[in-house]
Amino acid sequence: MLDADLCWQAVCNRDATQDGRFVFAVRSTGIYCRPSCPARRAKRENISFHPDAASAAAAGFRPCRRCSPQGQSPAEQLDQLVVAACQLLADTEQRLTLEQLAARIGLSASHLARAFKARTGLTPKAWSEAQRRARLDAQLAQAGSVLDAALAAGYSGTRALYQQPQALSPAQRRQQGAGERLRYAIGACPLGLLLLASSAKGVCALLFGERAETLESELRQRFAAAQLERDDNGLGDWLSQVIAQIEEPRRAAQLPLDIRGTVFQQQLWRALQQIPPGQTRTYGELAAQLDSHPRAIARACASNPLGLLVPCHRVIASDGRLSGYRWGIERKAALLRGEQR
Repeated sequence: MLDADLCWQAVCNRDATQDGRFVFAVRSTGIYCRPSCPARRAKRENISFHPDAASAAAAGFRPCRRCSPQGQSPAEQLDQLVVAACQLLADTEQRLTLEQLAARIGLSASHLARAFKARTGLTPKAWSEAQRRARLDAQLAQAGSVLDAALAAGYSGTRALYQQPQALSPAQRRQQGAGERLRYAIGACPLGLLLLASSAKGVCALLFGERAETLESELRQRFAAAQLERDDNGLGDWLSQVIAQIEEPRRAAQLPLDIRGTVFQQQLWRALQQIPPGQTRTYGELAAQLDSHPRAIARACASNPLGLLVPCHRVIASDGRLSGYRWGIERKAALLRGEQR
């Protein structure tokens, strides 16, 4: 049974996440559309809602030519073209320019650039570079030297590897973080257990959980070959600041952060830190702010290793739902309730 009020809200928001869940029909035009249809919105009294395209067609309505509700939407068609572009970039050893890539895909260069960034959060060039870095990371663990790994990954040498600031040098990443010393502490908080880990630069992980063993296992997975040292006393003050922020959100912890992620992830995480306590933003609002796509925003939020300090809990769905939180919806709801009191 469709909820007419929720359906109408989705139509008003042109919510693409509701595509495939229902269609709406306009009596004055005899046309039915998907919720995200960009066409001018009709009056509420002229609209009816149907569970699928077949139901709308059976009621005598014909499909909209603009949003194609009976088949793939233009957005879905672009999704497939971007997937094809990614495959081309991954399979082609020769580096392709944007114009060359667009010609092979069958789009204009500007159209492909916008669609690609909206869906991946990166330009084709940046995405290709990220794939090359991923190949480098895979090679670093087994190569005899950084130069061998760089050549195998498609670099012409090692100079480019050191031109961009990174949390770990290529030599450190070759050994999967070996030689880096991380301290961590675990304590009880209103949300269960809390693990705080710090490098020489600052807090690099803040994880929630129910069992200390689970938290330690997640930390080891993140920093596979780093030297991990539990230091509850040395990090006790920092841990107390974080717990105080959970209990009294206006007392924000002022801690140095060692934020590790892609350029886009770090860009989003900085934007999250600008959201005041007690306020929220939707995935769509952040996507518009960063010229990206809600799905890319959601993926970057899910990758956030610094719960609370990088407040991804302040991001909600367009309809106000508390969708997706890697440490559980209950914790997300509790954090928001505390901040909004």
